[in-house]
Amino acid sequence: MSEPTSSYYERHIFFCLNERKNGEACCAQHEAQQAYDHCKSRVKALGLAGPGRVRVNKAGCLDRCAAGPVAVVYPEAVWYSYVDRHDIDEIVESHLKSGKIVERLLTPRHLGR
Repeated sequence: MSEPTSSYYERHIFFCLNERKNGEACCAQHEAQQAYDHCKSRVKALGLAGPGRVRVNKAGCLDRCAAGPVAVVYPEAVWYSYVDRHDIDEIVESHLKSGKIVERLLTPRHLGR
């Protein structure tokens, strides 16, 4: 039996960028694209990007619309609801760089779609 492979990235953050045309709540209504762009640039600027480090990715609907905008960090499976660039900076510095979860930005467990 082969040994399990290690993760290609130490941490992987996915930003929901889903946009609903029917007027239902969605992350795109809360400047999710700008948050993704900011996170990606901060991760690169801090030298955190690349294999064995951090990957910033776009995602379609993550089905947590009521908590939006949201992002999720793996492998810890930590869900964040954020408001602005300062929140993204805190997630990058604390969680992505140092491995410390930002408790104040955790998405409440009960909030789904």
